[in-house]
Amino acid sequence: MKYGVLGDIHGNLSALELAVRHLKNRGAESFISVGDVVGYGAAPRECIALLREVGAHVVQGNHDAAVAGKLELTYFNSYAKDAVLWTRQHMSKEELNWLSGLPLVLELQHCAVAHGALHRPERFDYILGVGDAEASLDELQLPVCFVGHSHVPVTILRPAEAPNQTSHSPDLTLDLAECCKALVNVGSVGQPRDEDPRTAFALFDAESGTVEILREEYDIEREAARIRRAGLPPMLADRLYLGI
Repeated sequence: MKYGVLGDIHGNLSALELAVRHLKNRGAESFISVGDVVGYGAAPRECIALLREVGAHVVQGNHDAAVAGKLELTYFNSYAKDAVLWTRQHMSKEELNWLSGLPLVLELQHCAVAHGALHRPERFDYILGVGDAEASLDELQLPVCFVGHSHVPVTILRPAEAPNQTSHSPDLTLDLAECCKALVNVGSVGQPRDEDPRTAFALFDAESGTVEILREEYDIEREAARIRRAGLPPMLADRLYLGI
Protein backbone atom coordinates (compact mmCIF):
# COMPACT_ATOMS: atom_id res chain seq x y z
CA MET A 1 0.00 0.00 0.00
CA LYS A 2 1.23 3.47 -0.91
CA TYR A 3 -0.11 6.42 1.08
CA GLY A 4 -0.08 10.06 0.10
CA VAL A 5 0.45 12.01 3.33
CA LEU A 6 -0.74 15.61 3.32
CA GLY A 7 0.58 18.11 5.83
CA ASP A 8 -1.35 21.19 6.98
CA ILE A 9 -3.41 22.39 3.98
CA HIS A 10 -4.89 25.60 5.40
CA GLY A 11 -7.36 26.26 2.63
CA ASN A 12 -4.69 26.39 -0.11
CA LEU A 13 -6.41 24.73 -3.06
CA SER A 14 -3.63 25.26 -5.63
CA ALA A 15 -1.08 23.49 -3.44
CA LEU A 16 -3.48 20.70 -2.52
CA GLU A 17 -4.46 20.00 -6.11
CA LEU A 18 -0.80 19.76 -7.11
CA ALA A 19 0.06 17.51 -4.16
CA VAL A 20 -2.81 15.11 -4.86
CA ARG A 21 -2.00 14.98 -8.56
CA HIS A 22 1.71 14.38 -7.94
CA LEU A 23 1.05 11.66 -5.35
CA LYS A 24 -1.38 9.89 -7.66
CA ASN A 25 1.27 9.95 -10.38
CA ARG A 26 3.68 8.37 -7.87
CA GLY A 27 1.21 5.55 -7.21
CA ALA A 28 -0.56 6.70 -4.02
CA GLU A 29 -3.53 4.43 -3.36
CA SER A 30 -4.80 6.06 -0.18
CA PHE A 31 -4.55 9.57 1.26
CA ILE A 32 -3.92 10.80 4.80
CA SER A 33 -4.32 14.35 6.10
CA VAL A 34 -2.69 15.37 9.39
CA GLY A 35 -5.29 18.10 9.90
CA ASP A 36 -5.61 21.87 9.67
CA VAL A 37 -7.48 21.48 6.43
CA VAL A 38 -8.81 25.03 6.89
CA GLY A 39 -7.63 28.36 8.28
CA TYR A 40 -5.45 31.08 6.68
CA GLY A 41 -6.34 30.23 3.07
CA ALA A 42 -9.41 31.28 1.09
CA ALA A 43 -10.54 27.94 -0.37
CA PRO A 44 -11.61 25.90 2.68
CA ARG A 45 -14.74 24.42 1.11
CA GLU A 46 -12.90 23.35 -2.03
CA CYS A 47 -10.13 21.70 0.01
CA ILE A 48 -12.64 19.77 2.09
CA ALA A 49 -14.42 18.67 -1.08
CA LEU A 50 -11.19 17.40 -2.65
CA LEU A 51 -10.21 15.44 0.46
CA ARG A 52 -13.64 13.84 0.56
CA GLU A 53 -13.49 13.10 -3.16
CA VAL A 54 -10.27 11.09 -2.75
CA GLY A 55 -11.55 9.41 0.43
CA ALA A 56 -8.76 10.76 2.61
CA HIS A 57 -8.29 9.70 6.22
CA VAL A 58 -8.32 13.04 8.09
CA VAL A 59 -7.59 14.01 11.69
CA GLN A 60 -8.66 17.25 13.33
CA GLY A 61 -6.19 20.10 13.62
CA ASN A 62 -6.44 23.06 15.96
CA HIS A 63 -7.69 25.38 13.19
CA ASP A 64 -10.31 22.82 12.19
CA ALA A 65 -11.44 22.62 15.82
CA ALA A 66 -11.52 26.41 16.16
CA VAL A 67 -13.56 26.90 13.00
CA ALA A 68 -15.99 24.24 14.23
CA GLY A 69 -16.34 26.09 17.54
CA LYS A 70 -14.64 23.39 19.60
CA LEU A 71 -11.53 25.40 20.53
CA GLU A 72 -11.24 28.87 22.04
CA LEU A 73 -9.36 31.52 20.06
CA THR A 74 -7.43 32.79 23.08
CA TYR A 75 -4.06 31.51 21.88
CA PHE A 76 -4.54 32.40 18.20
CA ASN A 77 -2.70 35.45 16.90
CA SER A 78 -4.76 38.20 15.27
CA TYR A 79 -4.19 36.94 11.72
CA ALA A 80 -5.13 33.37 12.62
CA LYS A 81 -8.18 34.59 14.55
CA ASP A 82 -9.37 36.69 11.59
CA ALA A 83 -8.95 33.70 9.29
CA VAL A 84 -10.86 31.39 11.64
CA LEU A 85 -13.78 33.81 11.85
CA TRP A 86 -13.80 34.36 8.07
CA THR A 87 -13.68 30.62 7.42
CA ARG A 88 -16.48 29.90 9.87
CA GLN A 89 -18.71 32.42 8.08
CA HIS A 90 -18.05 30.84 4.69
CA MET A 91 -18.75 27.21 5.61
CA SER A 92 -22.01 25.31 5.35
CA LYS A 93 -23.51 23.71 8.44
CA GLU A 94 -22.71 20.28 6.96
CA GLU A 95 -19.06 21.23 6.44
CA LEU A 96 -18.80 22.58 9.98
CA ASN A 97 -20.25 19.30 11.26
CA TRP A 98 -17.69 17.40 9.19
CA LEU A 99 -14.84 19.38 10.76
CA SER A 100 -16.33 18.94 14.22
CA GLY A 101 -16.57 15.18 13.80
CA LEU A 102 -12.97 14.59 12.73
CA PRO A 103 -11.03 12.36 15.14
CA LEU A 104 -7.95 13.60 16.98
CA VAL A 105 -6.03 10.38 16.29
CA LEU A 106 -6.28 7.65 13.69
CA GLU A 107 -4.64 4.24 13.78
CA LEU A 108 -4.60 2.74 10.31
CA GLN A 109 -3.18 -0.62 9.28
CA HIS A 110 0.34 0.67 8.73
CA CYS A 111 0.58 3.97 10.62
CA ALA A 112 -0.89 6.32 13.17
CA VAL A 113 -1.91 9.91 12.45
CA ALA A 114 -2.24 12.96 14.73
CA HIS A 115 -2.08 16.70 14.21
CA GLY A 116 0.38 17.78 16.88
CA ALA A 117 1.41 15.13 19.37
CA LEU A 118 0.10 11.59 19.66
CA HIS A 119 0.28 11.94 23.43
CA ARG A 120 -2.62 14.06 24.72
CA PRO A 121 -3.69 15.05 21.19
CA GLU A 122 -6.46 17.33 22.47
CA ARG A 123 -3.75 19.80 23.65
CA PHE A 124 -2.38 20.26 20.10
CA ASP A 125 1.18 20.37 21.42
CA TYR A 126 4.04 20.96 19.00
CA ILE A 127 6.73 18.38 18.36
CA LEU A 128 9.77 20.49 17.61
CA GLY A 129 12.54 18.33 19.01
CA VAL A 130 13.49 15.16 20.82
CA GLY A 131 12.14 16.20 24.21
CA ASP A 132 8.72 17.02 22.77
CA ALA A 133 8.47 13.60 21.14
CA GLU A 134 9.31 11.23 23.99
CA ALA A 135 5.77 10.78 25.38
CA SER A 136 4.30 10.29 21.91
CA LEU A 137 6.95 7.73 20.97
CA ASP A 138 6.24 5.90 24.22
CA GLU A 139 2.57 5.77 23.28
CA LEU A 140 3.09 4.79 19.64
CA GLN A 141 2.25 1.14 18.94
CA LEU A 142 2.85 1.21 15.17
CA PRO A 143 6.16 1.74 13.36
CA VAL A 144 5.37 5.29 12.32
CA CYS A 145 3.09 8.20 13.21
CA PHE A 146 2.56 11.13 10.85
CA VAL A 147 2.06 14.59 12.36
CA GLY A 148 2.04 18.23 11.28
CA HIS A 149 1.25 21.47 13.13
CA SER A 150 4.71 23.09 13.04
CA HIS A 151 4.79 23.24 9.20
CA VAL A 152 8.45 22.16 9.28
CA PRO A 153 9.51 18.70 8.02
CA VAL A 154 11.44 16.67 10.57
CA THR A 155 11.63 13.09 11.81
CA ILE A 156 12.07 12.12 15.47
CA LEU A 157 13.00 8.45 15.79
CA ARG A 158 14.27 5.66 17.94
CA PRO A 159 16.84 3.66 15.95
CA ALA A 160 16.38 -0.09 15.61
CA GLU A 161 19.95 -0.56 16.81
CA ALA A 162 19.38 1.61 19.91
CA PRO A 163 15.64 1.54 20.73
CA ASN A 164 16.11 3.32 24.05
CA GLN A 165 17.66 6.37 22.41
CA THR A 166 15.77 9.14 20.63
CA SER A 167 17.26 11.28 17.89
CA HIS A 168 16.15 13.70 15.23
CA SER A 169 16.77 13.66 11.49
CA PRO A 170 16.17 16.35 8.83
CA ASP A 171 16.60 13.78 6.03
CA LEU A 172 13.78 13.79 3.48
CA THR A 173 13.91 10.02 2.97
CA LEU A 174 13.42 7.56 5.81
CA ASP A 175 13.86 3.78 5.87
CA LEU A 176 11.62 2.42 8.61
CA ALA A 177 13.73 -0.74 8.75
CA GLU A 178 16.34 1.40 10.48
CA CYS A 179 13.84 2.60 13.10
CA CYS A 180 12.17 1.09 16.09
CA LYS A 181 9.59 3.90 16.02
CA ALA A 182 9.34 7.18 14.13
CA LEU A 183 7.32 10.38 14.30
CA VAL A 184 7.38 12.06 10.89
CA ASN A 185 6.33 15.66 10.47
CA VAL A 186 5.66 15.96 6.75
CA GLY A 187 5.68 19.76 6.69
CA SER A 188 2.82 21.79 5.22
CA VAL A 189 0.99 21.50 1.92
CA GLY A 190 -0.47 24.97 2.04
CA GLN A 191 1.81 27.10 4.21
CA PRO A 192 5.41 25.91 4.61
CA ARG A 193 7.39 27.66 7.34
CA ASP A 194 10.92 26.41 6.72
CA GLU A 195 11.78 29.29 4.36
CA ASP A 196 11.04 27.04 1.38
CA PRO A 197 7.79 28.19 -0.27
CA ARG A 198 7.30 24.95 -2.20
CA THR A 199 4.44 22.74 -1.08
CA ALA A 200 5.43 19.79 1.12
CA PHE A 201 3.86 16.33 1.33
CA ALA A 202 5.01 12.73 1.64
CA LEU A 203 4.78 9.32 0.00
CA PHE A 204 4.71 6.40 2.42
CA ASP A 205 5.29 2.98 0.86
CA ALA A 206 4.19 0.52 3.53
CA GLU A 207 5.54 -2.48 1.60
CA SER A 208 9.09 -1.17 1.24
CA GLY A 209 8.93 0.69 4.56
CA THR A 210 10.07 4.01 3.13
CA VAL A 211 8.84 7.55 3.66
CA GLU A 212 9.82 10.26 1.21
CA ILE A 213 9.04 13.93 1.84
CA LEU A 214 8.52 15.71 -1.47
CA ARG A 215 8.70 19.41 -2.40
CA GLU A 216 7.12 20.92 -5.51
CA GLU A 217 6.49 24.41 -6.81
CA TYR A 218 2.85 25.42 -7.15
CA ASP A 219 0.95 28.49 -8.36
CA ILE A 220 1.48 30.80 -5.37
CA GLU A 221 0.25 33.83 -7.28
CA ARG A 222 -3.13 32.20 -7.88
CA GLU A 223 -3.57 31.38 -4.21
CA ALA A 224 -2.30 34.74 -2.96
CA ALA A 225 -4.74 36.52 -5.26
CA ARG A 226 -7.56 34.37 -3.91
CA ILE A 227 -6.67 35.39 -0.34
CA ARG A 228 -6.58 39.10 -1.25
CA ARG A 229 -9.92 38.91 -3.09
CA ALA A 230 -11.48 37.28 -0.05
CA GLY A 231 -10.53 40.26 2.13
CA LEU A 232 -8.33 38.20 4.44
CA PRO A 233 -5.24 39.88 5.98
CA PRO A 234 -2.75 40.57 3.13
CA MET A 235 0.06 39.11 5.24
CA LEU A 236 -1.50 35.67 4.76
CA ALA A 237 -0.92 36.05 1.03
CA ASP A 238 2.53 37.63 1.30
CA ARG A 239 3.98 34.91 3.51
CA LEU A 240 3.30 32.23 0.90
CA TYR A 241 6.05 33.64 -1.31
CA LEU A 242 8.58 33.42 1.53
CA GLY A 243 7.75 30.07 3.11
CA ILE A 244 7.40 31.59 6.58
